[in-house]
Amino acid sequence: MATPVVTKTAWKLQEIVAHASNVSSLVLGKASGRLLATGGDDCRVNLWSINKPNCIMSLTGHTSPVESVRLNTPEELIVAGSQSGSIRVWDLEAAKILRTLMGHKANICSLDFHPYGEFVASGSQDTNIKLWDIRRKGCVFRYRGHSQAVRCLRFSPDGKWLASAADDHTVKLWDLTAGKMMSEFPGHTGPVNVVEFHPNEYLLASGSSDRTIRFWDLEKFQVVSCIEGEPGPVRSVLFNPDGCCLYSGCQDSLRVYGWEPERCFDVVLVNWGKVADLAICNDQLIGVAFSQSNVSSYVVDLTRVTRTGTVARDPVQDHRPLAQPPPNPSAPLRRIYERPSTTCSKPQRVKQNSESERRSPSSEDDRDERESRAEIQNAEDYNEIFQPKNSISRTPPRRSEPFPAPPEDDAATAKEAAKPSSAMDVQFPVPNPEVLPRPPVVASTPAPKAEPAIIPATRNEPIGLKASDFLPAVKIPQQAELVDEDAMSQIRKGHDTMCVVLTSRHKNLDTVRAVWTTGDIKTSVDSAVAINDLSVVVDLLNIVNQKASLWKLDLCTTVLPQIEKLLQSKYESYVQTGCTSLKLILQRFLPLITDMLAAPPSVGVDISREERLHKCRLCYKQLKSISGLVKSKSGLSGRHGSTFRELHLLMASLD
Repeated sequence: MATPVVTKTAWKLQEIVAHASNVSSLVLGKASGRLLATGGDDCRVNLWSINKPNCIMSLTGHTSPVESVRLNTPEELIVAGSQSGSIRVWDLEAAKILRTLMGHKANICSLDFHPYGEFVASGSQDTNIKLWDIRRKGCVFRYRGHSQAVRCLRFSPDGKWLASAADDHTVKLWDLTAGKMMSEFPGHTGPVNVVEFHPNEYLLASGSSDRTIRFWDLEKFQVVSCIEGEPGPVRSVLFNPDGCCLYSGCQDSLRVYGWEPERCFDVVLVNWGKVADLAICNDQLIGVAFSQSNVSSYVVDLTRVTRTGTVARDPVQDHRPLAQPPPNPSAPLRRIYERPSTTCSKPQRVKQNSESERRSPSSEDDRDERESRAEIQNAEDYNEIFQPKNSISRTPPRRSEPFPAPPEDDAATAKEAAKPSSAMDVQFPVPNPEVLPRPPVVASTPAPKAEPAIIPATRNEPIGLKASDFLPAVKIPQQAELVDEDAMSQIRKGHDTMCVVLTSRHKNLDTVRAVWTTGDIKTSVDSAVAINDLSVVVDLLNIVNQKASLWKLDLCTTVLPQIEKLLQSKYESYVQTGCTSLKLILQRFLPLITDMLAAPPSVGVDISREERLHKCRLCYKQLKSISGLVKSKSGLSGRHGSTFRELHLLMASLD
């Protein structure tokens, strides 16, 4: 029998370029744990299937950045709120816009679907909370009480209450049937970012920027316990489905907490940065995080995480452990939510003072809905995920399988691969995409000429260096030993040459540094380019890239031809530097270049404008030349492919 493969507890699953511009919001489908929705500064809402590279559907219609998105429980509807205060609801099965809701006077910060009825709650920067009936396209009720932006909204499991968290350091609980506030929970000393209801008991958890998590009793309306010492602001919390513990997505770690008394069961290190949302499926916790236009997904195997019992030792912060006496097993449970068997009754409608809240559908709304589109970009995945629920099928729905865990390290994988085993003993662990290369794609067209292998930037030994290359060839088979003098002379052969190369590079860097001290960045870059040594250019760009204010338009005209050379280099460090410089240029100067080229000719003589126009034309020509290279490399796998795809999206306006 083959030795079992030791797998990881937490691992990175995937990284995608989700939008052409920065991602501003995202949400995971809580029912399946497989559906991801992202909102971006490009005014689009994109839907993705976890661990698949292609977008399933792209929803358009918003005219300002999408700052909040939410899926309903069956994952059939999605609601998105924009910076302008507009809200749009799409039917994912029908692939069309369902409603456009107007009424907020500032950007939408939070959204949530009612668990049973067709209602949506929205919280805004204007401090108001609105409850919308999406069937009638109108505001049912407006809740006032917060003094700052409402950051999170959650309906209770029975649909009778609404909890809100805001930047005013408070959590409020609203009674939907009575249309009034039931209680206010003060105590946090910073903005409250997230609230979450216990799935069964009358218990509420809230996480704040003050690095604390508080648990509130919804019968006595008082604090149950408070967990302090989080490594950073709390932005994402989630109860286990059976309610035994609370998961907190911290900076680069997942923490598992109990609350009566407060204690930490386990800490799992996950390099996800600032995680934005969590979901649980198949005993796996899925976490998603975003940075600029990229979205990364991570998996934690909950079967290997301690969720009850003894207190865990924190590997990140060992000071002041949360050791507490064991809970009292005889303590009575709180009340259990009574979930209705039918849809919830509509909340009491009150008289509205705002004309925008009680207006009927207008032609302007119809025009907005006609302009909103649902573009299906991957029909196969769309049909698999959004099958009509009322269609009759003789085949039972396919159950999603857990994501296979990669091996603990490369050594374990190599050890298993080297062992002979029978067909019954062979195991197929899914490798980490960042560690092992993807298999080649079979195509009907002839394979292009293979590019030189990329030499990694970090390595433990020189690439291609063999000791036998430095030793004299053994001509006589019987000669078993080499003479020391022969070996030393062979080793010294390349020593003088290497010293000459390093001395020349040091001299070149001294020349560039002398020009740099004069304060003329452009001249120092020109001198580095004139030396005709890419290593010197890379060293200089690594410094300039750290301070974006050093970049000027005339500097771009000199650097862009060098960037084209760096992108074609076989050295990974050169490619990384070229990509970083190109991204800075595109973000800072591409809008200026396109605007200058599209502007009508000026009247009269403007020398400075003519010089700027000449530089823009030169940069545009160079960027067009580079865009073809970026496009050809955007199909690569791994980290380089992701970087080139992001650059390709940034250069889309050149076409």
